[in-house]
Formats: sequence, structure tokens, C-alpha cells
Amino acid sequence: MQDVSTINFRALLFFIGVFDAQSFSVVARREGVSASMVSRVILQLEDTLGQQLFYRNTRAVIPTEAGRLFIDSARAMTEQLSEARKQLQDRSLEPSGLIRINAPVFFGQRHIAPWLTGLSTRYPKLSIELTQTDDYIDPHRDASDVIFRIGTLTDSSFHARVFGTQRYHLVASPNYVREHGAPTTPSEISQHRSLVYRGSSGPNRWLFRKPGASWTHLPVAALLTSNNAESLLTAGLGGMGIMLFPDWLIGDSIKKGCLVRVMTDFEAAIKTEAQHIAAIYPNARHPPLNMRAVIDYFVEVYGSPMYWQFD
Repeated sequence: MQDVSTINFRALLFFIGVFDAQSFSVVARREGVSASMVSRVILQLEDTLGQQLFYRNTRAVIPTEAGRLFIDSARAMTEQLSEARKQLQDRSLEPSGLIRINAPVFFGQRHIAPWLTGLSTRYPKLSIELTQTDDYIDPHRDASDVIFRIGTLTDSSFHARVFGTQRYHLVASPNYVREHGAPTTPSEISQHRSLVYRGSSGPNRWLFRKPGASWTHLPVAALLTSNNAESLLTAGLGGMGIMLFPDWLIGDSIKKGCLVRVMTDFEAAIKTEAQHIAAIYPNARHPPLNMRAVIDYFVEVYGSPMYWQFD
């Protein structure tokens, strides 16, 4: 047995090809070489390993037990070499071509679309397709490269780059607070006018807790429900009632003084599990350059903590 460090990439590719096709001639035609050359490379590989990898006869080339044992290692080695080569090649390349981004409707309007000019300026050869929907998107089946989603990350069949955790706040307009006051405990909410988002699974639950305690669900008799968060926000800004919304939707209004946080001694949420804001993409050992460039750009833009968040 010779030193296995002399095994080269081409020999492994020839071995995998012959293993799959059970033929020297098929591999030879595909690689543009003679069948005798393929056979010679396989013989050299067998000499190096000290094992016969194939039984040869006039009708077929049959893998031996040693060949069947070696195939998984050969595939793993060629994959690793291919990934390393691709990473090195990508360093000298520039993101270009089409990148397909999918995002929730209002999040996309507020925190993706405004930053696309900067993305295009940085990568002028990149074409961007932005689709906005609140429907579930399967990264393995839908025509999207990067999917921005907000929720609990439980599916291990895709990769995710988490930007941060979504936080909810109970808010009202200054005019509402002047006219109606503000609740200081969850039990006082029933005395106020509430504006509640209603999705496909029904109205959002309003959950509250003291820091470190368990979540308590508070039934809310809504003055207004809507499946459109922007409409509820407009009504709330006009002083119609109190609202429970995520920081990315109301952060700007709070910073401008158009909304004020109420009942700040309590944490608020609509689900007991943490809701992450993340970019997800199909499970790939080495994500394409375009995908990495877009995700890294938004990691930089959003910052840590994310720019719309506050203490």
C-alpha cells in the first residue's frame, strides 16, 4: 500500500464515475479520455489503497466489498474539495445575476424596500426580485433564494441567519392617553378601547407577564379588529384605542412621539415562544455568493440590537 496522500481529485472522480456507471467506457466518453486511461487511473488508485475496488469482466465492472466501503469516503472527499475550491473562487467574484427575496408584507415595506437602493449600489451587477406575502413559504419548493420570516425557528431542514428577536409593546397615541388615561396592569385593559389584529387563525392573543414570570393570556373585547396592521396603526395614531404591536412596526412612531408605550412594567407578546426575525434559505453546505452577500448586507444594516429597537 502506497501513501494515500498521493490520491488526487481526478482519481476520486473517476472512481465515483465507474462505481455509479459500472463501466470504464461510459466514464471515458464523459471525460473525453480513453477507456484504457480510466482503467489505468483506477489501477493506480487500487495500488495506492492496497485494495481491489472492482471486479472486471467483459460485460461489467462490479464494485468489490472494498469498493463499496470506499465510495462514501470518496464522495465526502470530493464534496469537501469542491466546496473549498468554490469558496476560493468566490473570493474573486462579484455578486451578479438574479437574487429572489421573499418577505412579509409590512416588514418588507418598512425594513427591506428602503434599503434596496444601498444593496444595488454596493452590488450593481445584482438584479433583485422582491416578493411580499404573509403566506408560509417553503424554501425547498418555492422560487426564493432568501426568505425573511418572523416566528419560532423549529425546522432543521433549512438554515437561518437570525437578526434578532421581535418584541411587542402595548401603545397608544398621546391624545388617547390624555383623554382616556392608560392601563397600568393587565386587568385594567378591559376598561380601554382595544384595536386587535386578526389573522387567518383568528385575533392575536394578548399575553402579559412580569419579567421572569409566566405568561398570562388576557381576553380582549376589541373595539376594532382588522387583518390589516397598517389600518389598525392608522386608527391607533388617530387616538381610537390601545394596540399591541411588534417593535419593527411601531418603533419609528414611538421615537417620533406619535405613540407612547403604556403598562411598561409588564412584558407583552402574542405567543409564549420567542419570535425571531431571520433570513432562511435551503439547507446548503456552501450558500451561493449572492445569497451570502444579501444576508450579510442586512446583518450590517439592521445592526445589533436592530435599529428600530429601544430599551
